[in-house]
Amino acid sequence: MREIALFHQLPAASPDRMPPVRKSQMATVATSQPRRQQAAAGAYDRMFYSGMAIAMAVIVFIGFARTYYLSAYFGTHGTIGGGPFSTIIRVHAMLFTTWVLLFTAQTSLVATHRVAIHRRLGVAVGVVAAMMIVVGTATALDLARRGGAPPGVDPLAFLAIPLGDMAVFSVLIATALYLRRKKEAHKRLMLMAYTAILAAAVARFPGVLPLGPLWFFGLTFLPILAFCITYDLVTRRRVHPAYLWGGALLILSVPVRLMISSTPTWHRLAEMFVGK
Repeated sequence: MREIALFHQLPAASPDRMPPVRKSQMATVATSQPRRQQAAAGAYDRMFYSGMAIAMAVIVFIGFARTYYLSAYFGTHGTIGGGPFSTIIRVHAMLFTTWVLLFTAQTSLVATHRVAIHRRLGVAVGVVAAMMIVVGTATALDLARRGGAPPGVDPLAFLAIPLGDMAVFSVLIATALYLRRKKEAHKRLMLMAYTAILAAAVARFPGVLPLGPLWFFGLTFLPILAFCITYDLVTRRRVHPAYLWGGALLILSVPVRLMISSTPTWHRLAEMFVGK
C-alpha cells in the first residue's frame, strides 16, 4: 500500500516537461511525405519513357526502311522526291539515326538507375542535336534546290515543312537541355523534341504521304500527346506544363507552316534560301 501511495504522489508528466522535438525532425516529417507521394507517382516513369523510346525507334525504322535502312533489299535508292542520295543527305541520315540510338540509350540508362552515365552521355546528346539542326537545315535546302518534294508539290512551298521541323525541334531541345536539372520538365521536353522530328518517318508509311501534311503530322503528334497526357493524368492527376506548351507548339506549328508556305513572301524567301 505504501508503494501505491508513493506512486500516486509522483508528479504527472506535463506537456512543459516533455522532451522537445527538434525542428530538423519536424522538417523531415513534413518533407518526407511529399517525396514519397512523388516517388509513388513516378513509379512507372522508367517503364513509360523507355517504352516510348523503343516505340518511336520502331516507327523510325519502319518509316525509313524502304528508302534507307533496307533500301538494298527493296531496291530503292532515292529521296522522298525520287532523287538520289547526296552526301549531305547521308550525313543527315547518320545523325538522325545516332539521335534515335542515343535517345533509346538514355532512357534505358535512367530505367536501370545509371543516372551518372546518363548525365555524361547527355553532353553527346547536346552535340548531336546541334549538328542535327545545322545538317537538317542544310539537307532541306539541298532538297529544295534539287526539286525534292512529294509528287505534285512545289519544292519551295514544301521547304516550310522541314525548316519548321528544325525550328520547333530547336526550341524544344534547347529548353529541355536548359531545364536538365528539373527532371520532370526535362524528360517531357526531350520527348516532345523527338516528336517534332518524327513526322518525317510517319509520312513514309504506306499511303500516308499522299494524304498531306495535316494527316502525317496529325498521325504523329496527336497519338503521342494522347499517350503522354493520359499517363500524366493517371499517375499524377494533372498534366505537366511541359506537355501543355510543348504540345501546343507542335500542333500550332502545322497550320502556321501551311499558311506561310503559300504566300508570295515565303516564295521569295525560299528562293533566296536556296540561291535561285
